[in-house]
Amino acid sequence: MIGIGAQKAGTSWLSEMLAQHPKIWTPPFKEVQFFNHRFVPEHRQWLPWHYRRSKENLINRHLARNQPIDPDVGKYLKRITTGEMFTEKWYRGIFAPAPKGTRPIDITPEYSTLPDEGVDFMAEFLPNAQFIYILRHPVDRAVSQLKMNLRRAGRDPASLSDWMREIEDPVLMDRGDYAAYLPRWQARFGPDRLLVLPFGRIARDPEGLLRRVEAFLGLPPAPYKGLHKKVFASPDGFAVPPEARAALRDKLQPQFDFLETSMDADFLADMR
Repeated sequence: MIGIGAQKAGTSWLSEMLAQHPKIWTPPFKEVQFFNHRFVPEHRQWLPWHYRRSKENLINRHLARNQPIDPDVGKYLKRITTGEMFTEKWYRGIFAPAPKGTRPIDITPEYSTLPDEGVDFMAEFLPNAQFIYILRHPVDRAVSQLKMNLRRAGRDPASLSDWMREIEDPVLMDRGDYAAYLPRWQARFGPDRLLVLPFGRIARDPEGLLRRVEAFLGLPPAPYKGLHKKVFASPDGFAVPPEARAALRDKLQPQFDFLETSMDADFLADMR
């Protein structure tokens, strides 16, 4: 199973929930980033940071619980973070520890941004894979991404003009460009291979959403802990001015036009 996005649309929650299913195996870190490394060159500049952070976060979680990392996990982490990375052999090796009878998953929101040739490659490389794409209200998603980016960069806009400059960052538009990305996936994968879900259902009916995912994947129902947990809550201290939010709404009008012609009313209502 491949979770392809969108960024800031509940993929971390989905990964944490599915990791509890006895028939699913997840890597010890989220976001393998293989296919975007291959087809989105501008992503390669931050991928070393991503793997360093993922490894450090995993180690720190064990330290916080006063639990040493299992030696086999330590060897696994060393193997996948040293030497030649992002080859086809390396990608298959990521999932080598998956026990027999389980389904491995790779949840990497950046996959949603793949160009046509990247989606074609995935279809050929993973001929039996199923894909899940969660869509969030375009403005809410962009605001959540903006807050995350500001926190990581250590910036705190002090005036409306500062906020207006921040919303001009093209990455905010790129990660939520459903009008460009979703048709690429729908053109190659039918409803038996591609499940599109609304973000808001995570808060309103998390168990129902997971039952829908289980049915799609052909998995038996399982119990889940922390259904209402926010894996990455929005950081405090950033209140986006209404003028900046309104400007984002105008910039994202093509996304609303696309969604209104592509999704039914219930789906649209469940996006936030």
